[in-house]
Amino acid sequence: MNEKFAELGSPRRIWAVAAIHGDVDRLATLHDHIASRFSVRDRLVYLGNYMGVESRTNAALMDEILLFRSALLCKTGVEASDITFLRGPAEEAWQRLLRLQFAPLPHQTLEKLLASGVESYLRLYGISVNDTRSIARAGSLAITRWTNQLRALQRNAPGHEKLMFTMRRAAFTNSGADQKRLLLVPASFDPSRSLDDQGESLWWTASPFRVTGRAQAAYSRIVRGFDSVNGGADLDDLAVTLDGGCGRGGPLVCGCFTPSGKLIELVVTGGRGALESMPYEREAANDFHLAAEAQQSVPQIIVPPAFEQRQAANA
Repeated sequence: MNEKFAELGSPRRIWAVAAIHGDVDRLATLHDHIASRFSVRDRLVYLGNYMGVESRTNAALMDEILLFRSALLCKTGVEASDITFLRGPAEEAWQRLLRLQFAPLPHQTLEKLLASGVESYLRLYGISVNDTRSIARAGSLAITRWTNQLRALQRNAPGHEKLMFTMRRAAFTNSGADQKRLLLVPASFDPSRSLDDQGESLWWTASPFRVTGRAQAAYSRIVRGFDSVNGGADLDDLAVTLDGGCGRGGPLVCGCFTPSGKLIELVVTGGRGALESMPYEREAANDFHLAAEAQQSVPQIIVPPAFEQRQAANA
């Protein structure tokens, strides 16, 4: 098994879920929709950044992810390899925090990790940011004892450690001799490098998100789930950003793609269980305004019954 990248094979469809940032209600609504559509030879890919820095429901969101994965695996013909989790900037920051004792300047490293969203995982496990900053200025032995405690907290939360171990840096479809692949990444991509040589570019880069150079010869499309500047979803013909600002005031976006990279359905989940699903046949589109043209022909504004049942249970 490839420990860096997920090989999706040649599926029927790929459901790609953008950054969630702790919004469990929107994710639950999206899950209800996907559950009714997901079938054999489909793939589900979460593109990272699951927890929210300001969210009070990170534990509930992790439970939702784990429970939905279990529910899908109960479907006939669905296998564990059909569901892929990518490591977003926040998850990469968390993994580096667990190795903080090896950083040359731990306190400076910590500030960079906090800027990437690692506070969401500290919040998940009930760890104070101020205490973390104090530990980062202590000696390496003190930091080692503390990171061991963090590992224990993750290990003692059912399913958390196993999920982290299954996360990959990127995912891609297989292609024939004359076909390009669809590539899914957490946050960015350096088109001048091969996938194996991306390094930190999958999470942090100052380069614009584009498909040019050697990447253009290899990939039909590159899809990312998180935009660090929160610029909104961008459905360009080659470089696709699905981040609608979920957890930061915007909707949760999910794109359904063919193995060749064609976007065939766009699912947008708003507040109070409102879900909008629209066919999306265009190969070249820049934003939701063009997607709205497809919506005019087949409008579907849905409040799934499962969401209403969740709300009643929580009342």
